[in-house]
Amino acid sequence: MTAPPVFGWLFILTLIGACSTEPGQNMYFEEVQLTYDEKGHCLHNTQCFSPDHQWLVYDTRNHDTLIRSTGSIEMVHVATNEIKVIYQTNNQTEFGPGVGAATFSPVAKQVLFIHGIRNANAQRPYGVTRRTGVSVNIGQLEHPVLMDARDITEPYTEGALRGGTHAHTWSGDGRWISFTYNDYVMEQRSKSQADVKDLRTVGVMAPFKPVDVPEDGLMENHSGKYFSVVVAQVTENPAWGSDEIDKAFDEGWIGKDGYQKKEGSWQKKAIAFQGNVRDSLGNTQTEVFVVDLPEDLTQAKLNQPLAGTSLTRPNVPAGVVQRRITYSRQGIQGPRHWLRTTHDGSLIGFLSKDEKGFVQLYGISPNGGEVKQLTFHDFSVQGPFNFSPDDQYVAYAADGSVFITDLSTGKSKRITRRFSEDEAPVGGVVWAHNGNMLAYNRYVDGEKGRFLQIFLLKKQAD
Repeated sequence: MTAPPVFGWLFILTLIGACSTEPGQNMYFEEVQLTYDEKGHCLHNTQCFSPDHQWLVYDTRNHDTLIRSTGSIEMVHVATNEIKVIYQTNNQTEFGPGVGAATFSPVAKQVLFIHGIRNANAQRPYGVTRRTGVSVNIGQLEHPVLMDARDITEPYTEGALRGGTHAHTWSGDGRWISFTYNDYVMEQRSKSQADVKDLRTVGVMAPFKPVDVPEDGLMENHSGKYFSVVVAQVTENPAWGSDEIDKAFDEGWIGKDGYQKKEGSWQKKAIAFQGNVRDSLGNTQTEVFVVDLPEDLTQAKLNQPLAGTSLTRPNVPAGVVQRRITYSRQGIQGPRHWLRTTHDGSLIGFLSKDEKGFVQLYGISPNGGEVKQLTFHDFSVQGPFNFSPDDQYVAYAADGSVFITDLSTGKSKRITRRFSEDEAPVGGVVWAHNGNMLAYNRYVDGEKGRFLQIFLLKKQAD
């Protein structure tokens, strides 16, 4: 690792807002640049801090589109700037296998990330249907674990999937993992059958039991430690004006331990996701959906095998309940983002445009009801967001800066200086588990070019 300069990158940003009624007007943050090497240091949009807040995990992409050519996962210590390589691919090429989107378990020293299929080459490159989740225990880096099983050979294996999992997110208790999913079998059929489509959907893997899949000579199939299923129902041709969807994506767990239903009962496991419906004119519109999950995801519905068939995609388990939450005029809009919720599970956040055309943050209960506007800027929110562990604030990038907004008042505060367009924050802003630090990316010029570097904002006492 290149040693940080003695002066020049450590400074204090006092939060002086334009409005004296803003909360926490004496709050300030100390900003520290953590990485300096002339390569990418790409943070995922959430869950980057270790449970003890001491390490940040990242992959070495220099742009979020470059997973297939990225070969390593690393972590940096927030106090010492020490960097450790925690995973390196074998036989990495421009075609794969590729790794990226690394996250820490919220309860264990375990890192999970996307990994391309091991046999990647020019003929079989990294792709949306050719990736899986791999985890490493920080104390046993030499023993990576394939988490979700893959089986693209009929008859398919229950608990395995037939394509690629992506953007994995840990549940609050660290036991279940959600992901977006694309199906290889349907993708191949779609090449010769115009009425068949590979529809992105949402899935879950959990430690119900390991799944054994016979290895094949091409290394396309593999066993997995967790049992995996899809949990969102999609269809090729949604009826206009209905709640049917042809795409489920960019999901998040609801609450650290679920949410409270209207009648007072507690739903322990649930996911909010974005779903594409057709409006009454047949136009695609993205809305908020929720799936309530049973404690056991291993049970199939009658005549609907979990693994699917050569003619059908994998099926949703028995007991899963899917609901549309928003019925808005214009739907979700703005930059790509994942739905995130407050830790108490009472509010799902999403982006849409206000009456002036600016992208703002909005929220709604998992039970539905009134949509609440959370930010009120004269400019647009520029990317993913995350709620603070105490549910008091939400953090995000906007107007070339990092902002936090007080959820109780709607007052926002700029917590970095306003950077130029070339230096502006990139991607999500991620909270530490103790709520005292935030991490984010931005590009910094070096001798060999511009590289994504990691910055840390340390909350100081009032």
